[in-house]
Amino acid sequence: MTKYKNHSNNNLIQKLFDDYKKLIGRKNIPLSQPSGLFTKYKHPILTAAHAPIHWQYDLNIDSNPHALERIGINATFNAGAIKWNNAYVLAVRVEGKDRKSFFAFAESENGVDNFEFWEEPLLLPQTDDPDINVYDMRLTMHEDGYVYGIFCTERKDPNTPKSDTSSAIANAGIIRSKDLKTWERMPDLLSDSNQQRNVTLHPEFVCGKYAVYTRPQDGFIETGAGGGIGLGYIDDMKHPQVMNEVIINPKEYHTVYELKNGQGPSPIKTKDGWLHLAHGVRNTAAGLRYVLYLFMTALDDITKVIYQPAGYFMAPDDQEIIGDVGNVLFSNGWIPDDNGDVYIYYASSDTRMHVAKSTLDILVDYCKNTPKDNLSSSGSVGNIHELIKRNKGLY
Repeated sequence: MTKYKNHSNNNLIQKLFDDYKKLIGRKNIPLSQPSGLFTKYKHPILTAAHAPIHWQYDLNIDSNPHALERIGINATFNAGAIKWNNAYVLAVRVEGKDRKSFFAFAESENGVDNFEFWEEPLLLPQTDDPDINVYDMRLTMHEDGYVYGIFCTERKDPNTPKSDTSSAIANAGIIRSKDLKTWERMPDLLSDSNQQRNVTLHPEFVCGKYAVYTRPQDGFIETGAGGGIGLGYIDDMKHPQVMNEVIINPKEYHTVYELKNGQGPSPIKTKDGWLHLAHGVRNTAAGLRYVLYLFMTALDDITKVIYQPAGYFMAPDDQEIIGDVGNVLFSNGWIPDDNGDVYIYYASSDTRMHVAKSTLDILVDYCKNTPKDNLSSSGSVGNIHELIKRNKGLY
């Protein structure tokens, strides 16, 4: 963690440090939710204001006598998560005011407050085809002994005219480490899809192969024929080619994931099945709406969805709905503790990071005992009628 010197010779710089230390030291306040599914916390755990002062300001009074910001930070969001050396560690997507995203690690002793960035952001190793922009890293401790970081790498589409300065190609970049400090860059993912987003790794081998959750899509935004959360297999991570890719969780008409959906973090193993957190997207008159939902797959067949509650698990509240890209919740990181607690790290509106706390027992109960989506208004009313019948004499 950064230990700042006293800069009393420059009152403007000293005030920056004082405000920063006050922010980092702020305690979070739990907020119970009527659903009983999770506890939210009053304060975001990471914002642009949490970026270290020495990333943004020239601290030399001679070269920066007015204490002006030199490198601006716009947002901190969409963080991967892992428990490491008894600390809660996030691989945060930090976006500068120049619109470039990069990764930086932040950690907390308790997982809900006092998150502080490490000394330096990650200087990401490059392939022969350098990344233009990178974001949304998933962290997975795999049984092969490596921590894998799988992220979206974006480059300009070479098949578009030079005048087209917005068309992009997205793919999955892959790094791995055994200490979270030194990272090895692997080749980018090879697949039959035009583009890939929201890729993460299953934490165990499946029949001796690496299993990866994917979202194949035709274009940078359009999912096209891909149409959902995929699953494929890789023989060797040094040559990461996805084989036998299938859609295991398709998008569905008139649901919270009717436009597109994607795997969040890697799933958590429970005695009842693999627990998945995903995001679903639908279109509205006000634009796209991103929410989070849960489902479970079988322990003996990870392609088989065994439980999927209807609707969303978590959606933006009145404060979270506002930001750079409004009406969005996104999660690509969660941490299960040995005592059964689960810390869900999520971003709101592409701007800031939050945490919600639940337990494996509650999340599994929710998945197993919440009615599935019957895909019609009549079916939804039918679920309510069934619950009313079970509650006869109890209200």
